[in-house]
Amino acid sequence: MNLRDRYDAATAGFEAPFAVVDLAAFRANAADLVRRAAGKPIRVASKSVRCRALLEDVLAMDGFAGIMAFTLPEALWLAAEGLGDDILVAYPTADRTALAELAASDAARTVTLMVDCPEHLDMIERAAGDRRIRVCIDIDASYRPLGGRVRIGALRSPLRTAAEVAAFAEEILKRPALDLVGLMAYESQIAGVGDRPPGRPARGRVIRAMQQRSRLELARRRAAIVRAVRGLTDLEFVNGGGTGSVEKTVAERAVTEVAAGSGLYHPHLFDQYSNFTGRPAALFALPVVRRPGPGVVTVLGGGYLASGPGDPIRLPVPHLPTGLSYNPDEGAGEVQTPLLGHAADRLRIGDRVWFRHTKAGELCERFDTVHLIDGDGFVRTVPTYRGEGRTFL
Repeated sequence: MNLRDRYDAATAGFEAPFAVVDLAAFRANAADLVRRAAGKPIRVASKSVRCRALLEDVLAMDGFAGIMAFTLPEALWLAAEGLGDDILVAYPTADRTALAELAASDAARTVTLMVDCPEHLDMIERAAGDRRIRVCIDIDASYRPLGGRVRIGALRSPLRTAAEVAAFAEEILKRPALDLVGLMAYESQIAGVGDRPPGRPARGRVIRAMQQRSRLELARRRAAIVRAVRGLTDLEFVNGGGTGSVEKTVAERAVTEVAAGSGLYHPHLFDQYSNFTGRPAALFALPVVRRPGPGVVTVLGGGYLASGPGDPIRLPVPHLPTGLSYNPDEGAGEVQTPLLGHAADRLRIGDRVWFRHTKAGELCERFDTVHLIDGDGFVRTVPTYRGEGRTFL
């Protein structure tokens, strides 16, 4: 039985549109992440999963430890649901209500907040009362060649040098309500940029050269930062990387753990990396509802665009059957999506077309549930964050 037939058979009792996770692929991707991490623990990026049941599954696997949450309300919810042994909030919060809830709960012992400026510290201190709150310093990991005149990487923390981070650490250590427990630096220009763009080999060579230079620069700078801060206080962890850079980030002695999540689902954005190969694990099915003419079918909906710059890569890709592509004049539509190609002539009204999203967890914002399949059979249906009424936006 081919893959498409297997998916169709396992979900025969459901009406499309719906989303699935192939557990065999999910487990294989998890094992590959652990292999690439070479013994260092992987902190699961929950925004890339957005399904509590699957977070529980992966945290039960060897090699994974702790969660990197998207927001503080998410962290508080996960802690209340029993996933709260070690939760790092990946982005600074300005949510005063959530800060007050953290200070009033036992989650303050296990949830760590991200900070990169004195205003963050002031806000946390005002909410803390008599409670001590754990914090982690976010470090700018972008690459700045040509004397800093060019910036490549995400616009995140204003803290870049060892001197800047150490000065900020000293400021934290002066505040009795705050415990500095970690450092984080996310190298988006390495972890989040594929070096094998389809049909563009020259661009791929440029990206690989940039990433090699950036990796060397960041390794030296991150090591200096860690030395400077460890000279002031003990640290529980130094976090770095993402799915696209796991084996490169763990090679740095200064890094104690890596973050990853997208690689569990392996959305199509990760097909553009030369250093690893995953298996598509999260897919969604749309029903064929029209046959406008030879070589064309129309499926219901489909305009599930990914965040980021407005370019064609943000569109989901038709995966099964193979040989389908978008109409360039319509793309993926809000209410319908025409698909072109030789495979269209073999599709009937009511058949399914299986798609892969560009990004991982964003797919779960479109569906209340995901159907879990394993081998040739359906296992169970579990809610996404959306299905549990938890959007955390």
